[in-house]
Amino acid sequence: MIELYRHGLSSKEISDKIGFSENKINYWLGKLKISKRSISEAIYLKNNPNGDPFKIKTNLNPQEYKLLGMGLGLYWGEGGKRGKYIRLSNSDPKLIRKFLEFLIKICQINQDKLKFWLQIFDDTNPQEALNFWCQELNIKSNKFFKTTITPSRGHGTYKNKCRFGVLTVHFGNIKLKEQLLSMLEYKS
Repeated sequence: MIELYRHGLSSKEISDKIGFSENKINYWLGKLKISKRSISEAIYLKNNPNGDPFKIKTNLNPQEYKLLGMGLGLYWGEGGKRGKYIRLSNSDPKLIRKFLEFLIKICQINQDKLKFWLQIFDDTNPQEALNFWCQELNIKSNKFFKTTITPSRGHGTYKNKCRFGVLTVHFGNIKLKEQLLSMLEYKS
């Protein structure tokens, strides 16, 4: 029973598996002083059955330290710090590429969990914008959430700045987000 709980099964799942009531399972967990997981811990464990989908690299070489500093700076300046996700939005593909390099090389994320979101104005061709970002970042279109199209407000100079929209990098992992904020000593 204890091993099953430590391997991520809930009290209910253990109860179903071994035939004891859920109350009896909870009784023995308490009797053995095994603290119950919070709901958020249980959900995290269910979503990450093989452990954390990241591993922050240690023993960095000088170039990796530079990338660490750059990635943290980009996240601090451009990233979303509320919610459960690591998000960074920008219209500059070079900046997005550098942040992705930070996530992949320093945070060693599971790239399968990376998603992207594109926001464009209504006078931009959605397929052309999607193709641009897929080619620039060497990613497949199935990694994208549905594109958001915003009505343009007049004839500003935004076309030169974000011709292909604003791209948001999205990595859903609260533990990594908390570690990055801790490195920044950022209190939300």
